[in-house]
Amino acid sequence: MDVLPLPPRPSLDQYRKRAKDLVKASRSSDADAVRQWASAWLEALATLHDEPVTPFVQGSIDRVAAEIERRVREHRTKRDEPFGLSDAQFLIARAHGFASWAAFSAHLEGHAFGGAEAREFETAADAVVTGDLTTLDTLLAANPSLVRARSPRTHRATLLHYVAANGVEDFRQKSPANAVAIARQLLTAGAEPDAVAETYGGGSYQTTMNLLVSSTHPDEAGVQAPLVDVLLDFGAAIDGLDDDGSPLMTALAFNYPDAAEALARRGARVDTVLTAAALGDVERVRRMVLEGRTLRGDVPLTAPAWMHLGQDPRTHVALALVWACRFGRVPVVELLLEKGVDANSADTDRMTALHWATASGRLELIDLLLDRGAALEAVNVWGGTVLDSTVYFAVRGPKRGIDYLPVIERLIARGADIRAVGPFPTGDAAIDDLLCGHGARGVG
Repeated sequence: MDVLPLPPRPSLDQYRKRAKDLVKASRSSDADAVRQWASAWLEALATLHDEPVTPFVQGSIDRVAAEIERRVREHRTKRDEPFGLSDAQFLIARAHGFASWAAFSAHLEGHAFGGAEAREFETAADAVVTGDLTTLDTLLAANPSLVRARSPRTHRATLLHYVAANGVEDFRQKSPANAVAIARQLLTAGAEPDAVAETYGGGSYQTTMNLLVSSTHPDEAGVQAPLVDVLLDFGAAIDGLDDDGSPLMTALAFNYPDAAEALARRGARVDTVLTAAALGDVERVRRMVLEGRTLRGDVPLTAPAWMHLGQDPRTHVALALVWACRFGRVPVVELLLEKGVDANSADTDRMTALHWATASGRLELIDLLLDRGAALEAVNVWGGTVLDSTVYFAVRGPKRGIDYLPVIERLIARGADIRAVGPFPTGDAAIDDLLCGHGARGVG
């Protein structure tokens, strides 16, 4: 469930009343009663904030309303006992990011951090994500221990974790232009660079660094790579707490090459075929990969556990080709194909090397792979062919600096089936004109 902001002056009594009203709605004969309850509550919450409700927060509000309705309906059908007050209280607490009603009510009553510190943490978290250096400095000067305090929400993040804009409450996932100065201020004040949060279930991968290099917000704000440098300046583990290269591998797996290159530049190990291929180190790949699509025996198969890659060298080599295409590393792709790596290699989402070559916008890679037998109509786990996924990237998530029109034209020229593109029209006028020019009227 998305996490919603608290109103400026939250009232426990008001939340108790809302929980009782939810119970009544759950027992109403009106099929829309729960949705109406949720919508009324969330609309009231939105109007309490001074700032306008952004589309992102409005999306969270809509999803929370739908999720509450779904959970109440599920309770009715799968459990013998009626939906009760404790169930309603739990859903409200979870909507605000707390593990239980007890934790939520304790926070509202000001006991989570011993009174004023609870309010201080919330104010400091807001200062971090809005870039308010003055307020943050004032709070840290008055209460130095705040820099190591943790949120009472289930993710248990420190203030430094908020710099990563990942895993914390949705409305605080944003990166100010001065995020680097904010991070430096926290670290100078004593923030622990490798503190682990309980985000995404917890564990050694939940450091600020790992959350940072898998987060879209700092990348879009242009601060991701500079934040990598600041964290390393203050001693963050460059190869991860488990010494498995997780920061570098995570940056690459989540498609943030600038962050990956910043880590490599600062000395992160590039000793696996995956990292060498993705970073374009063709000579290192040449030394690692043997004929017959396997690796020298001394090449490590290290990867974060969450990647579930196993210890088969051929799996790593095949994925190395995919990643080389993903990041447009033409010489590496040429080398791996010469050594016999299958041009139809794919990742765990069945995104083939050709899918990623088109996403990277490299026409020479498209021709190279097709000439080596890559399947033009291969389908990924979402049912997208190479052309369909390229149109999706172009419309929904274009990479900076890539013109997708020549890529789409090249795929069509090489025989891609335009009937696979859907929905059509796409909403992008230039792409729709191009597809229509090739007979795409009525597709989708």
